[in-house]
Amino acid sequence: MHTAGRKLLFAFCGRVSTEDQQEPEASRLWQLNRAQALIEPAGGEIVAEYFDVGQTRALPWKRRPRAAALLAALADMRRGFDAVVIGEPQRAFYGSQFGNTFPLFVHYGVPLWVPEVGGSIDPDNEAHDLIMSVFGGMSKGERNRIKVRVHSAMASQALMEGRYLGGRPPYGYRLSDLGPHPNPGKAADGKRLHGLEPDPDTAPVVARIFTEFLSGHGIFAIAEDLTRDGIPSPSAHDRARNPHRDTRAWAKSAVRAILGNPRYTGRQVWNRQHKHEALLDIHDVTLGYTTAMRWNSQDKWIVSKKTVHTPLVDDDVFARVQDLFAVRSRPGTTHQKHRTRNPYLYRGRITCGICTRRMQGQWSHGDAYYRCRFPEEYALANRVHHPRNIYLRESWITVPLDNWLATVFLPHRLDDTIDLMATTAAAPEPESAAVTAARAVIADCDAKLATHRAALEAGADPTLVTQWIAETQARRVRAEAELHSSSKGAGARMSRDEIARLVRSISDLAAVIQQAEAEDKAEIYRLLGLRLTYAPAQATVRAEVTLDPKNDNSPRSTNNRGEMVRVRGGT
Repeated sequence: MHTAGRKLLFAFCGRVSTEDQQEPEASRLWQLNRAQALIEPAGGEIVAEYFDVGQTRALPWKRRPRAAALLAALADMRRGFDAVVIGEPQRAFYGSQFGNTFPLFVHYGVPLWVPEVGGSIDPDNEAHDLIMSVFGGMSKGERNRIKVRVHSAMASQALMEGRYLGGRPPYGYRLSDLGPHPNPGKAADGKRLHGLEPDPDTAPVVARIFTEFLSGHGIFAIAEDLTRDGIPSPSAHDRARNPHRDTRAWAKSAVRAILGNPRYTGRQVWNRQHKHEALLDIHDVTLGYTTAMRWNSQDKWIVSKKTVHTPLVDDDVFARVQDLFAVRSRPGTTHQKHRTRNPYLYRGRITCGICTRRMQGQWSHGDAYYRCRFPEEYALANRVHHPRNIYLRESWITVPLDNWLATVFLPHRLDDTIDLMATTAAAPEPESAAVTAARAVIADCDAKLATHRAALEAGADPTLVTQWIAETQARRVRAEAELHSSSKGAGARMSRDEIARLVRSISDLAAVIQQAEAEDKAEIYRLLGLRLTYAPAQATVRAEVTLDPKNDNSPRSTNNRGEMVRVRGGT
């Protein structure tokens, strides 16, 4: 809390998004200068910064790294600052974010200063609340207007000019340099305009696919022939950009995508996909949205009116292929799709031990199954010996898995389990540069604090020494916060005590897992970081539990405990 006779110490909060080519440091400086101009007449000083770079304003504070760190600091009585200042509220708040965030400032007694109200926001002042709500609405409106303008401009450029607007070149083409960018500002920065030209290695393959399809070959037969002839699939041809794809064989979906892409007629196509925003958690709308790419229907594609690059097939060939697709689709009787939400306990957690791909859920005759249909999707051409279908019934896993979990977390076995996990996590990782620097600052502050106290005991001016101590303590608090933030990186290891606390809390979950409802049980498996690998030949499932301090269940985590259990089932 602020006391009389001492400077009011501030934490500065800001944000910049590089989506519209902003220069982060320039944006930070003008926001910082605006904040300083507000607090300097009151004798304020900025001693901490929480500035997010590359974070969209649509993300709530708890999902922006630096803003989340500021919220955490509010609860710390040794936070090192008395108030928070924001240079530009439209950069900080979006939509209803102010109403969801400001109550935390009020709760912890930390004033929030913004230039638009000329100082600290009064929680009891309706005008202040209205002003901040208006800025949140303006921020949301500005983002929506930018999206509309950008989408309209890009649609016009693709339709009328046939301009290449970025993205991955389709299989069969590569990028070509068409000279300086038509925008003078971008051209001055060295940006170039690009187009598509045939790739000498893959363009003949595209022509072959169209020819064979019109000759009567099916999609799977074409994929099988290409695989047998040793022609790399699109994922294998551009391995660096497809590390998540299987490259051993051509997939039917790849052949179908090539046959349905109008770009091979020499026309530019844009808007085949769009960014879809969905609530991250329907039970907590304050967490905001998550964005994923979704395919648009063909009527929403933007196809250029003229030919803008060398065609690999002519319009007549492409049209005949689309007619064949329409005939083979056999519309006949339209069956209405009935979508039901079937719970899968191990959704995304079971891997096929033969092809290492995730097994897909399938609900059949009232029971949940997991299947791998690798040969149905990829033309193997005898390269991978894999049964046509592999099925694993969910109920075959659950009982032996729950029995194993209950055994591992029995009270008399907890110490052994903790020791095993602690041994696995014992190998230390090198500290990052940020951690090393923060530790050095803390050590320097400790040395200075000892010197200041010695000077005070020796009879130095108490007012001056007290000011030195306050400044050094504030610097130390900032370094501690930086150390805490940097230590939470992906490579952070858990100590034995941390593992023990986590395991003992999980043991309570394991005690009731056998009686838990399906959704609760799936959540427990997620918290445990459960991973299953099915070996159909041996009719066994390898179960691994991964404990991670961040609960992200990533494969980088090292606190593993595994067991092989036998299940019923087969191929």
